[in-house]
Amino acid sequence: MTRFTDGRVPYSGMAEVFSPERRWQRYLDVEAALAMAEAELGVIPEEAGPAIAAAARVERIDLVRVEQGTTESSHPLMPLIVELSRVVGEPHGGWVHWGATTQNITQTADVLGLREAHRILLDQLADVLDAAGTLADRGLGMVMAGRTHGQQAVPITFGFKTAAWIDQLLRHLQRLEELHDRLLVAMMGGAAGTFASLGIDGPAVQAAVARRLGLGSMPVPARSIADQFAEFVCVLAMLASSTGAIGAEIFTLMTVEFGEVAEPAPPGVIGSSTMPHKQNPQLCQDMVTISAQIRALVPLALEGMAHGHEADGARTEMTDAAVTGACLLAADQLARLQVVLAGLELDPDRMRSNLMLTGGLITSEAVMLALGKTIGRQVAHEVVRDAAQTARFTGRDFADVLAEDPRVHAHLDAAAIVKLVDPHAHTGLSDQIAHDAAERARKAAVEARRR
Repeated sequence: MTRFTDGRVPYSGMAEVFSPERRWQRYLDVEAALAMAEAELGVIPEEAGPAIAAAARVERIDLVRVEQGTTESSHPLMPLIVELSRVVGEPHGGWVHWGATTQNITQTADVLGLREAHRILLDQLADVLDAAGTLADRGLGMVMAGRTHGQQAVPITFGFKTAAWIDQLLRHLQRLEELHDRLLVAMMGGAAGTFASLGIDGPAVQAAVARRLGLGSMPVPARSIADQFAEFVCVLAMLASSTGAIGAEIFTLMTVEFGEVAEPAPPGVIGSSTMPHKQNPQLCQDMVTISAQIRALVPLALEGMAHGHEADGARTEMTDAAVTGACLLAADQLARLQVVLAGLELDPDRMRSNLMLTGGLITSEAVMLALGKTIGRQVAHEVVRDAAQTARFTGRDFADVLAEDPRVHAHLDAAAIVKLVDPHAHTGLSDQIAHDAAERARKAAVEARRR
């Protein structure tokens, strides 16, 4: 994947979310919330909660000691618990991590990280939708060849093409928003999720921890439950598929043979070390590459759901790797998509030129429907297909061939034929659809930023 130094791809901040220091602080935040909740409910001494919370700052922790202890003990959290207890000191240090198990802390802390990641992705999607809405407006009335199965089909506008991208992105935004409550939940059920260590106070402690952290509370706090994380990765993979498809589409339209669009390339960007003329679709290629990488994480995320019994550390590691990787990659991909859509260069002259490559054949549907009103659709299809084949193999204009066919000119005069073979007259509701999509995109972007 290309890494740019020209500043055209904005930094999302996603890497910082998953930095070791931020992760350690989230662990401490959960330990602090646990202590405060237990002190509030009388599970531990009232003074212990504030004492532990005050000490639970990464700048007060000897991270070198913690990392060394992690290496020696081969345990992801115990050295931090020991270090936090040391910093708290007597008489309250012994109440650190009371009634919790490691995954209660690490998973709840990771959920706090996912809340940040989720917010970043929503903001990025809002920026993408703003750019896509503007692009759809720019493409209004810009007639081009619509293509199916790699062949010219019927005329569309570039605005309509963009509208199809917007429609998918809006549903991905909705999916991300809908999984918010399922994803962002605290888990404090203890070793197996039964609240055995906290007893009757367990549900209240979990609810209080969740409230302090601004999270929901798991109804069944079992460590084997991971479907919400797999769902998140699957949604990001779907978003990646759409984004990769947009990148691949622009990649194709940017080829010299099409030449209809070009991704933005600031002065000084080099396409090739040996061919100075080249402007490569670097950002679009990245989007395609990242799309495949994110989709490849879906099997890992689904595998992470398949816990044996009440917990399986291997499955938890799989889930963490899939979720972290998907978030980092998705942020990189959306950053590139926003830049491409906001700065996409459009060449309407080349679109018109390509539109006429078939000599009017792209309007065959319009001719067939007009002729079919008098001779029936099936017969009209046969007549127009004969004319299309003749035009294709002789290289003559479609309108001329139609005008010479008695089965056609008996019902359509020359003026009617000329009008029917004008691609600009057969774009349907392309621009209305594009305009509506642009409005929906802008509205959704505003609403997403408010959440």
